[in-house]
Amino acid sequence: MSGTLKLSRRRFLQVLAGASGALIVGIRSAHAATAPTPPDMLGDALFDLGVYVRVDADGTVLIGSRDPETGTGVATALARIIADEMDADWQHVRVLPLGLGVADDNGKPHWLYGQQAGGTGNSMPRAWRDLRSVGALARWLLIRAAVPQLGVPPEQLHTERGSVIAPDGRRLSYGQLAAAAAKIALPPGAVQLKTPDRYNLIGKPAGDAHARAIVTGQTAYALDQHFGDTLVAVLAHCPWPDGRLTGLDSSAALAIKGVVKVIELKPDPRLPPGETVIAPAVAVIAENTWVALQGRRALKLEWKPGASSGENSAALEQQATALLNSDAAPTTRVRDDGDVDKAIRKAARRVEALYYQPWLAHATSEPMNCLVRLDKTSATLYVPTQSPQQAWTVVQRLTGLAPDQIDIRVPRIGGGYGRRLDHDYVAEAVLLAKEVDKPLRLFWTRDEDLTHDYYRSGCVHKFSTIIDAKRHVLAWNQRVASASALAGRGVPVDHLWSSEVSVNQFPAGFVPNYRSDWLGLSSSLPRGPHRGMPHITNAFAVGSFVDEIAHALKEDPLVTNLRLIGEPRLIPQQGGGAVDTARLVNVLKLATDRINWKDWLHSVNGLGLACWYMDGAYVAHAIEVSMQGEKLTIERAVCAVDVGRVINPTGLEGQVAGATLDALSSALNLAITVKDGKVQQSNWKDYPLASMAQLPRTVEVITVPGEGDPAGASFLAMPTAAPALANAVFRVSAVRVRRLPLMKELLRLL
Repeated sequence: MSGTLKLSRRRFLQVLAGASGALIVGIRSAHAATAPTPPDMLGDALFDLGVYVRVDADGTVLIGSRDPETGTGVATALARIIADEMDADWQHVRVLPLGLGVADDNGKPHWLYGQQAGGTGNSMPRAWRDLRSVGALARWLLIRAAVPQLGVPPEQLHTERGSVIAPDGRRLSYGQLAAAAAKIALPPGAVQLKTPDRYNLIGKPAGDAHARAIVTGQTAYALDQHFGDTLVAVLAHCPWPDGRLTGLDSSAALAIKGVVKVIELKPDPRLPPGETVIAPAVAVIAENTWVALQGRRALKLEWKPGASSGENSAALEQQATALLNSDAAPTTRVRDDGDVDKAIRKAARRVEALYYQPWLAHATSEPMNCLVRLDKTSATLYVPTQSPQQAWTVVQRLTGLAPDQIDIRVPRIGGGYGRRLDHDYVAEAVLLAKEVDKPLRLFWTRDEDLTHDYYRSGCVHKFSTIIDAKRHVLAWNQRVASASALAGRGVPVDHLWSSEVSVNQFPAGFVPNYRSDWLGLSSSLPRGPHRGMPHITNAFAVGSFVDEIAHALKEDPLVTNLRLIGEPRLIPQQGGGAVDTARLVNVLKLATDRINWKDWLHSVNGLGLACWYMDGAYVAHAIEVSMQGEKLTIERAVCAVDVGRVINPTGLEGQVAGATLDALSSALNLAITVKDGKVQQSNWKDYPLASMAQLPRTVEVITVPGEGDPAGASFLAMPTAAPALANAVFRVSAVRVRRLPLMKELLRLL
């Protein structure tokens, strides 16, 4: 695909020269005077410029990654888009995090890089055209700089691996041309982008740009950052999110040498979840982490519960089940195609089932933390955030500083999973920093992290399908009951369902009569974005239920799935776009062929499958399991994905394998339970991530080469792993697991 360089009138590419002869290409706002720049990108070119590319005189190419790196490989992929378009030599490329790109636009924030977010599955689609334009401009400038030195018109020059080359073979490196290129005026018209046949890096495998630093322990996370004389704060949160502090004796804590202050924090009821303190808390501020923890241990606290003290996760599930089994009207009828009620009266065969899924925590390996240096004229923060713009919003509201007075730096993040799209911990850190005259680091302990999360809501699904005499699904009626993750976040009541179910999820549009209802539950437990929402909960229930239909029909589940998908065609999606059934069938067949699905009926082991689609991407899992007594072994896991154009196949394979293991771990073991309004899990012993022995030794990943624009893959492999596992377990044990976590339910039913 070719194209031209285009940016909006409010953002335009700009070129500057460094004093040492560097070429710097960045984006500046048409209404902005300044923008923060990472020090490594500035070097001796002390200009306030939102930098994407810097070419130094020694040939080193520094490329800034605009989206936070949460472990998905996005920094490498984004850099390779630019590097390919400018024909940089990847061996001489360094990738650096850009941090937040914000400038002052008459007192309002202007986002220099567009939307900056990580781990949401949107980085590649958002960046594809913008970043190619940046690389194309750099290449154009370097070619023009070579013209007077090589004595050849620009159209006769070409670029390759960091050099401009003349027809006779003479070449000049980018380092030799950087100084001259920085002095060339911007082109008067559009710059042509590469055609796909000229890609040298895009679509070719590459390891993570920071792999060596990671494995040698050199990667600096937010917890590794430091300002001189930094204080440390730890928290004791109220066990109930709506409780309050009724008694505080801090004398013993303050008597400990090194404890500086004890401060009470309260949520601001005027603000939505994720923008204020998550629950009433008492903070101990000390000279170091150890002393702060000792101070917290010495506190004498009395908490009074609020209305949430009567909440119980088991009772909430019973309420959901009762609602689904009643004739209660839905909170929202999400979709209603055809005439389900009429189809039911023509039923040749009916299949029904209920599926239960638990509450889940994020359980990131790096707990919540934030480093703040604050004064009257500036704020500098190191924040492990998936959305630096949202973090900026919280900081600005609490400090009143101008947009360009807030510098948010985003090192590599130790896991996000949606938790770091909320910024309660940033609000806590800034509030505490305002109480001291030194830099401050807020650090959450693991028990605080698990007991005070924005959880994924538990949910119950009820399905009822009508199958005609020719084995076709004539009608599909599904009802889902859950507590919306969007409640209290300023979302209209008639859209609260959108965090819980997708209007276009499979098999919407595949059956003539289709109905999807959502019934909202009330809960005081904090809820928020979670990896794979809303697809992961729905895919487990839908994928398992399609397998139940196959069993009811006494046929191969692959045959049932293929019949339900139907012939190759484009199925329009509500809101735009279409599902390409041929691509969905392709990933399903690729996965099942690799796992030798033809032996599914006679295999000693159990084989299971599931497929799904989201946002222009397609995924299928095929899983093989064995059982000896009560011991379940996942022998093999195969995942096939189609994301359109693949930027970095190695990174995609790693992301798919990691998401598969994450999904399997959640499905096997994890559940958050609530009793008397308090979360019962507080550490890994009672929230056990899967061990290596429980997981497959390898995940075989099949990536489908594509020519369209890239789709996101951050959590693409999450939805289908759990249903494929549960379906495989049914084959080997004859036990249908309709409730997660799987191991607990399987052992109960055996």
